[in-house]
Amino acid sequence: MAKSHKWTFKSRFRAGVYSWKGSSLASKRLKEAVSEIKKVAKSDPVLAAEGTVGLMERIWPALEQVDSSSGALGNAVYRTLNTLLPVLISAPADIKTRRKWADRLYEAVCDDGVEYLMPVEERWGEICGFPELANEWADRMVQSVRAAWADEQPGTWVVGATLCLSCLLETERFDELAELLSLQSRHFWHFDQFGAEALARQGKVDEAIAFAEDCRDDRYDDTRVIKFCERMLIEAGRSNEAYRRYALDAARATTNLTIFRKVFQKYPDRDPRQILVDLVEHHGNPGKWFAAAKNSGFLDLATQFASDLGAEPATLIRAARDFAEKEPEFAANVALCAIRQLLAGRGYEATTLDILQAHNHLITAAISIGQADQARAAVETLIARGAFPGAEAMLEALSAQHRRES
Repeated sequence: MAKSHKWTFKSRFRAGVYSWKGSSLASKRLKEAVSEIKKVAKSDPVLAAEGTVGLMERIWPALEQVDSSSGALGNAVYRTLNTLLPVLISAPADIKTRRKWADRLYEAVCDDGVEYLMPVEERWGEICGFPELANEWADRMVQSVRAAWADEQPGTWVVGATLCLSCLLETERFDELAELLSLQSRHFWHFDQFGAEALARQGKVDEAIAFAEDCRDDRYDDTRVIKFCERMLIEAGRSNEAYRRYALDAARATTNLTIFRKVFQKYPDRDPRQILVDLVEHHGNPGKWFAAAKNSGFLDLATQFASDLGAEPATLIRAARDFAEKEPEFAANVALCAIRQLLAGRGYEATTLDILQAHNHLITAAISIGQADQARAAVETLIARGAFPGAEAMLEALSAQHRRES
């Protein structure tokens, strides 16, 4: 490892450097720090790991004053750590170096006010890199964890409990791990995940899944439990069972299109069309799956979903525009659905321009397939039905445009 290196990110992660409203800027700086470290990792992986430790120990002091209530900053930190942890874990560092890194990171964990570094604790055994070092940390923490959890007062939190469990897992001290977890007053997946993983590593897949299922709690989001069970079955070569029991619940993302792609990525041997149908049946609200159907080439399904109340008019209008030439029949159907939705008072911040655009895309597509008269007749029918309260201006604009077209 080079004796010294000037890291740009260090000047951007000083104690108290970000204000209460600094979430956006801090998230941007985190991305820049990741890029800087990954660039160094290409030529000097140990130096990059040193930079990773340096960033991790600066996160809480730098972000302490930032309002993180929206969750955006927490997500940015989480992504950053999950990206950089492999850099730290895989670095070819000797045990002396890793011992120093662990000592520095433990100080950061103890100072961390909102547990930004929890992903670091969860992989502590891997960060140690050497079984003897992981055993050192397990022995260092296990007595305090045992004493706290054996206390009759529930909810006792011990700093370092997670890293202790991680070390017990990685050093295959499975019996000691199970005994420690049995002292808890109630199931807590954040800790119990290590017990489930221990069973799986011993080849006890069904026992691991049963253990994880017993940890599910309707009061909390159990997505991590579901994902664990799904992964166990897939790794055991039981993908059909994994799909049937967990796949439709395990996939979570910001868009339904991404959810569909994630499920298909995990189950490439399954019919993608059937996966989409299953997702719609399982989660409901077909209109929200319009983009997933359209982008996947299932235009017949997309046409069905476009007529659902959950379809966003703006999304339908863009689709009608994009497909007006290559798939005019689809574009015409979608544009007509958009008009229907707008007149029903749906759509986020919809304006008269939206309904005029939908009408133009409808007529353009209809003309190209020789169905202009049918399209105009359909518009006349919608005009005759009137508009819901709040959509009167759109109805008036559509009527005027329709008269000009006629």
